[in-house]
Amino acid sequence: MTQHPKKILIIGATSGIGLALADRYAKQGHIVGVTGRRLELLKKFQQRHLGKGFIKQMDLTHPAKAIIQLEHIIHQMDGVDIIVISAGVSFLNPNLSWSQEEQTIATNVSGFTALASHSLNYFIRQQSGQLVSLSSVAALRGSHLAPAYTASKAYVSNYMQGLRKKVALLKFPIYLTDIQVGRVDTAMAKGDKLFWLTPPDKAAKYIQSAIDKKRKRAYITKRWRLVAWIFKLLPDWVYHRLS
Repeated sequence: MTQHPKKILIIGATSGIGLALADRYAKQGHIVGVTGRRLELLKKFQQRHLGKGFIKQMDLTHPAKAIIQLEHIIHQMDGVDIIVISAGVSFLNPNLSWSQEEQTIATNVSGFTALASHSLNYFIRQQSGQLVSLSSVAALRGSHLAPAYTASKAYVSNYMQGLRKKVALLKFPIYLTDIQVGRVDTAMAKGDKLFWLTPPDKAAKYIQSAIDKKRKRAYITKRWRLVAWIFKLLPDWVYHRLS
């Protein structure tokens, strides 16, 4: 049992990185709230961590309703110290199907914005807290296979930067951490010949470390920092020739 348990809310934690992070915090004795679309998986989490787990079904494609659900679970938990927005969708969409682009934007942009802005306003009223976003190294360059996904992650990182500037003017102990994740072995990892796949529990360990250190930005795992540096410097004509 940790000496100083915190209250942590993870939005989008029915599977993948979000679930691995939620399980990790709960096993350490923290109070953990989780949200997601699949109620049966939320209930399994709560059963694994009786007395420490709170759940709320939530779908970010309905942002106004998601905000109400966010308020409800925060009330259930009697306040929170950290909110992690892990929810997101990804499609390989080379044919530019609008239904897939629309779902990506609805979840990764509209839904994210609704909950990130509401979470920050909650922390401002509380005058303390930490907001964490799970973005992606894919945010650094556009993709011909998943254009909406990479664009949505660029939006997430840029939006967090704007919120960080807003908080800097307030002088409150409020921290914003943008986690730019590389490839993790989850359903979100799509494509052939994937490399550097990190197990979700290992990724969760590094993410928790970045949160504990109150980092402004972190690449998970650290090797992706080099990829990010190369991506930023790569001329367009070279990038466009890459498969």
